[in-house]
Amino acid sequence: MPSLPETSSAKPDVVAPAKDAATVMLLRDTAAADGIEVFLQHRVGAMAFAAGMTVFPGGGVDKRDADASVSWAGPEPARWATWFGCSDSLARALVCAAVREMFEESGVLLAGSSDAAVTDTSRYADERAALVSRQLSLAGFLADAGLTLRADLLRPWANWVTPEAETRRYDARFFVAVLPEGQEADGATTEAESSGWQRPLAAIADAEAGRRALMPPTWCILRELADYPTAAAVLAECEARESIPKITPRIAVDGDSIRVELP
Repeated sequence: MPSLPETSSAKPDVVAPAKDAATVMLLRDTAAADGIEVFLQHRVGAMAFAAGMTVFPGGGVDKRDADASVSWAGPEPARWATWFGCSDSLARALVCAAVREMFEESGVLLAGSSDAAVTDTSRYADERAALVSRQLSLAGFLADAGLTLRADLLRPWANWVTPEAETRRYDARFFVAVLPEGQEADGATTEAESSGWQRPLAAIADAEAGRRALMPPTWCILRELADYPTAAAVLAECEARESIPKITPRIAVDGDSIRVELP
């Protein structure tokens, strides 16, 4: 497993706070029905965090993501708060951030009516651009479009926190979602130089061969996903979880060697 892209040889005197973030593993079954594929993006080299890394769509929580006016279908914020061990307000913001970030970075929108997701997201291209530029909030977009956020199309998977030795840190909650019928993931974002579907083990093989770089959370989660034959099986696994443990790796320095240790 690789080390993190940004490392420090010593723990800083002041530990940087970890910014709340949401990441989504978008899944689909393969055409041959013999496994799953996950949507991955190769980040551009100029990014401040995880530059050049292959990642799942996601990003930091915007303060407007906690807007309680969002029309909501699915598990209530209190349930998400139990899963992730946080406040109801933060849980709402995390789910909204997951939906917003995935739409911004992949064009996939987990919203629609209370019982069906939209099938054509191209009609919301202008709104997508306005979300990216922060000219529009998710709540404002959904309200204007008459859409309901479909929290029931998301499931909780993991919670990773950047090591304390790093100067830029995130408390990232990882969600799972299945590509809604009729939608396509386009990866049209300035944050990635390329995007596409890949089997989890194939992505790991690319990293082992030096063709791609994976951060430890991405590597570990891809390995976990590889054990499931279908997207439905992944969702079923999530249903059985009462809570999501927080994982904070530690950077260990041994001479000239730097490694990431998991708890």
